[in-house]
Amino acid sequence: MVSNLERVLVRTPTTVGEFVEQGAWRMPDTVALLQEHKSFVQLLESLGCHVDVAESIDGLVDSVYMHDPMIMTAHGAILLRMAKPVRSAEPAEFRKTLERIGVPILGELTAPAFADGGDKVWLDEKTLLIGHSYRTNTDGIEQIREMLKPFGVDVYSFDLPHYEGPGAVLHLMSVLSPISYDKAVVYEPLAPARLLQFLTSRGISWFTVSEKEMLTQGSNVLTIAPNVVVLAAGNPEIEAKLRGAGVQVHLFAGNNVAVKGDGGPTCMTAPLIRSKK
Repeated sequence: MVSNLERVLVRTPTTVGEFVEQGAWRMPDTVALLQEHKSFVQLLESLGCHVDVAESIDGLVDSVYMHDPMIMTAHGAILLRMAKPVRSAEPAEFRKTLERIGVPILGELTAPAFADGGDKVWLDEKTLLIGHSYRTNTDGIEQIREMLKPFGVDVYSFDLPHYEGPGAVLHLMSVLSPISYDKAVVYEPLAPARLLQFLTSRGISWFTVSEKEMLTQGSNVLTIAPNVVVLAAGNPEIEAKLRGAGVQVHLFAGNNVAVKGDGGPTCMTAPLIRSKK
């Protein structure tokens, strides 16, 4: 998740749907929603990414968060089953998009498994961390582990806390974002102790995020290349820490498309190709 991002898939947000009642968003300005997403795409392109843009899907307001319906691997995509009822149709839509643009599919989860892509973090090509949460269950973790076993991938799972309960969203990537091979951004109060111990055992240190900035996506950071990141604007504390350590920070205005839907820049992207140059 920190190698050079070469190709990435995003979806244009819909302006048609139940943002508050079903999506649990704070109601966005739908004009700004589209403009923010367009500017985000332009930023990714300016940073050297090839961006595939999927069409919007009326009614599926969360579908702008393209990180969640699948896990991308070096061997193809794993399509997931989503526990949030209003998102259950998204993996099938994702399959259509992947087939259209020629991305191979490694497999897909079957009942009773469910999982969200936001609960996974690749530390390297052979190490996958998965959060056990209200959005990702034991069956989901085990099916993913079995799919990746032939490729020598080690899968480690970590229990996430209750926090605000099943109706809210708390992913592993709500509390952990790698930004280089030995650095990460972490919201410590909700990070599992075993996870922090695991990071330390791998020689990974981290920059801490405040509660205020966790709530405005300060701990959900998209890495374009080692120490080159995209951060939602409005998080000056973590921005200053990163810049002070020599990290190249690119800001995007995402108050509507990111913050009001509880999804940061990583949530908005489905990385398709990352490479070490």
